[in-house]
Amino acid sequence: MRTPTTTPAQAAGMIRRDQELLLSRLEGKTEEELRTPYDVHDGPLGHFCDSLHDLVAHVLMWDEITLAVLRDARAGRLHWSLDPRWETAEIGSALNHGGVEAGRRIPSELVLHRFHNVGAALIAEILEYDEAAWADPSTGGGFDGGIGALAEYVSTTPDGVLYAHAARHLQPVIA
Repeated sequence: MRTPTTTPAQAAGMIRRDQELLLSRLEGKTEEELRTPYDVHDGPLGHFCDSLHDLVAHVLMWDEITLAVLRDARAGRLHWSLDPRWETAEIGSALNHGGVEAGRRIPSELVLHRFHNVGAALIAEILEYDEAAWADPSTGGGFDGGIGALAEYVSTTPDGVLYAHAARHLQPVIA
């Protein structure tokens, strides 16, 4: 059985810091500047973000999925994304491309509005749990471990970075 390595407060703090890191890169930028080519570290699933706007759309999509995973677990259900058919590199890449492409069709102001709202909801969802419930296997909605283990599982990048999705992509690009 999996056990969480963080408390709810630690997890929420790590997510908040990651959000703030990304937001600090966006501060004061116009729509045009947000859509200007920007060196975003590709990561393990390949290149799909060409700008900071794309990166916000990408991180937002995964935050929305994470929030839905946690809410489904609270209701005693496993989210669709945990089905093994969805957990392949090919499907992950397809989701990445689709999420970024959808985000490109929306003004940056609205993508940021959604990013703020989803981020706040994700942190609030995590902070609903005390440490005992966070680690209790019965709170995982059928996942092997409690809600904390599930949160860590869905918030870890394929190469093992926990609660630092934006930071993972903002690493310096090594040519």
